Amino acid sequence: MTFCKHTTLELLPEKKKRVRCRQCHLTMDSEELGDGYCPECFETSGKRQYEFEEMETEGRGVARYRCQECDAIVESA
Repeated sequence: MTFCKHTTLELLPEKKKRVRCRQCHLTMDSEELGDGYCPECFETSGKRQYEFEEMETEGRGVARYRCQECDAIVESA
């Protein structure tokens, strides 16, 4: 492992709210729902499943950075 002082950092975007289908367990961003039903269930069975559970996002309020020199992820305290 090489020594890096992490002098060149890039701010990573916050993770978006994610949801999981209660039927097939497909996990996706809530913005991807579009019509409000699970696209995987609709494609496989033709049924429109509207039941989702919200997934907890990790590290709320913590800024995450990527070092551009060594690709390490650094979190703020």
